[in-house]
Amino acid sequence: MTASTQRALEGVRVLDMTHVQSGPSCTQILAWLGADVIKLEAPTGDITRQQLRDLPDVDSLYFTMLNCNKRSITLNMKSDRGKEIFTDLVKNSDVLVENFAPGAIDRMGFTWERLQEINPGLVFASIKGFGPGRYENFKAYEVVAQAMGGAMSTTGFEDGPPTATGAQIGDSGTGIHLVAGILAALFQRTSTGKGQRVTVAMQEAVLNLTRVKLRDQQRLTHGPLREYPNDNFGTEVPRSGNASGGGQPGWALRCAPGGPNDYIYVIVQPPGWAPIAELIGKPELAEDPDWATPVARLDKLDKMFALIEQWTEQHTKFEVMDKLNALNVPCGPIMSTAELIADETLADLGAVVEVEHPQRGTFKTVGCPIKLSDSPVEVQTSPGLGEHNSVIYGSLGISPAELDDLKTAGVI
Repeated sequence: MTASTQRALEGVRVLDMTHVQSGPSCTQILAWLGADVIKLEAPTGDITRQQLRDLPDVDSLYFTMLNCNKRSITLNMKSDRGKEIFTDLVKNSDVLVENFAPGAIDRMGFTWERLQEINPGLVFASIKGFGPGRYENFKAYEVVAQAMGGAMSTTGFEDGPPTATGAQIGDSGTGIHLVAGILAALFQRTSTGKGQRVTVAMQEAVLNLTRVKLRDQQRLTHGPLREYPNDNFGTEVPRSGNASGGGQPGWALRCAPGGPNDYIYVIVQPPGWAPIAELIGKPELAEDPDWATPVARLDKLDKMFALIEQWTEQHTKFEVMDKLNALNVPCGPIMSTAELIADETLADLGAVVEVEHPQRGTFKTVGCPIKLSDSPVEVQTSPGLGEHNSVIYGSLGISPAELDDLKTAGVI
């Protein structure tokens, strides 16, 4: 990135009071897009600095991979001086982001009304587990949100239990929803001059990502869902294994040499059937009336994919990918975490990046998935606890001598 490059959110200051995953995933995106994100931590630090450590006394990968490109300050919000300092921080911020339990900020003495008095232009953004109502004060975690947002009941195989997805749709999925809300509020502020409250509930974010299953719930009232492989349908959308759930049938097929992730996901569109039949050595099925049309194949999708699998089992998943893509057949090898972190294409794209860390040496993390042509992202390491106390508090007029006193008193 050249020194003259202006980033999209340059000049926007974000006071980041988030912790764990949902909030930090949001504020990291804002930092990547150029905002000055100041992570405000208790003197003991974000709990994830210590969780799931792989090296003793070094910030965990859990923390480093969610807090790149931020600055860190420490503050004890329970002290009177801490509240005074926090008030000054709010005055000098455009956005305040938090994901505490419901009412936590209010109990600190900073209701939305009080924050508006301090800074009428402030965008106050929050992640909660649930919206107002019956569930409002319940605790939520990643898989709780998946459970209550419709994801788990529709994930897994028909004869197995509800299953969580490895994608963090409850936490990071909610974080990216909050990014959208914050950017919308900042844009509206350009015409109104006023900040506003932005909230996203984890349950609702998961529900938004599960909308096609609500589509199918309503279709069920008119009969079975024919594109699902299930034999029986009740009154709710069933788990359907690896069925695509869309208009084109798909399935994960075994490949050589037969390892746990030696599979490829193949989608059979109407134009793809004839070239697939030729490729697998069954060219006669392209004209056979029992196989030639999507309607004819619909009641024997399991047999269709079994025929294709007899061929895929003779090749590696990447060989199958190349052969099928040459025929314009949509497919995707099941890529393991080991393959993803070592993938040269993803590295070239900046989707997986290697970052210098003062104690680790280097670590790999995800890059920014949002690409702006005039605002390139350079991923920088996460901050040490309180690393920027002197710079940021100095900018508020706090002298080095007072900083020493504040540290001794446990305020920072």
